[in-house]
Amino acid sequence: MEDVTYAYWLANISGIGTKTIRQLYKYCGSAKAVWHLAGSELKKLYGITEEAAVRISRSKEQWDLDREWDKLMARGISFVSVEQRTYPERLREIYDPPYGLYYIGQLPKNEAPAVSIVGGRACSRYGKDIAKRSGRSLAANGVSVISGMARGIDSFGHEGALDGGGNTYAVLGCGVNVVYPPENAALYERIAAQGGILSEYPPDLAPRPGFFPMRNRIIAGLCDVLLIIEAKEKSGSLITADCALEQGKDIYAAPGRISDPLSAGCNRLIRQGAGILLSPEELAGELGFLPEKNKLPLEKSERLVYSCLDLHPKSMEKISEETALDIVTLAELLFALEEKGLVQEAWQNHYISVN
Repeated sequence: MEDVTYAYWLANISGIGTKTIRQLYKYCGSAKAVWHLAGSELKKLYGITEEAAVRISRSKEQWDLDREWDKLMARGISFVSVEQRTYPERLREIYDPPYGLYYIGQLPKNEAPAVSIVGGRACSRYGKDIAKRSGRSLAANGVSVISGMARGIDSFGHEGALDGGGNTYAVLGCGVNVVYPPENAALYERIAAQGGILSEYPPDLAPRPGFFPMRNRIIAGLCDVLLIIEAKEKSGSLITADCALEQGKDIYAAPGRISDPLSAGCNRLIRQGAGILLSPEELAGELGFLPEKNKLPLEKSERLVYSCLDLHPKSMEKISEETALDIVTLAELLFALEEKGLVQEAWQNHYISVN
């Protein structure tokens, strides 16, 4: 606990930017060592201006380590720095990792596979459905879902993960206690209770345009695979894709109609070599966390119906034709599979598998 109080101080020195913080940490090896460095020694460090040295020295005079830490804890906000073992391991491996993270709830589990779902704020019904189904399927199979809680695809990816009973984490472009966009207040509370809210920015800091491109490197850094759904040609999601490529992450994109500008960015990514999302179940299977259908605890007749369903809606008539079951029996089996959370009615008398 002692070391993290020093780290919390280092991350909150007024007028000191992240570049200076990284330099201080690199030179001294710990925030505690920076704290105990005399002002005259600070001025000798390469890249540390006299003004910065004065600010650091003045900050030590005004900052009470224990009191400030207790104030943060009293607000229900946690903080972790690269100096702590609990810092997300995936972020240690990226270029320009944040020195510290504020969070409410939990941090992503290092041992759990993780997929980041991002896309356009303006999205179609198709994009919404794919995002929710992807989040739900991945989360239900033990995959952490990461996103940015923005309007549109981000929010629907989170919602799907929550509905799937798994863990989801939102990386914000503002203070961790600032709900943005405001209409996502209920979603914010659900994510905090069933995962975590994260930010590299101090509490209470309002969102700024420049913060969002920066947070995208964290969204990419926390995942094993980046999934992009409905990104326009110049979508901010493509910045996340660039970050993921630089970090050596796998990228998947949901294909769309070639005439649809909402999918232009995704289609171009596929042309450039991104993986094609054929179904959320297939993606989960490639990660090795999707139980085989024939291993699910189903009755023989239920398995027969479930096995012929996938992400593409299929009519009862078609299912009846493929299974040789009469409509009355089929309706009973579909209802039973819906109750088990394995099947969903996409629209009237058309069904898909959702797990």
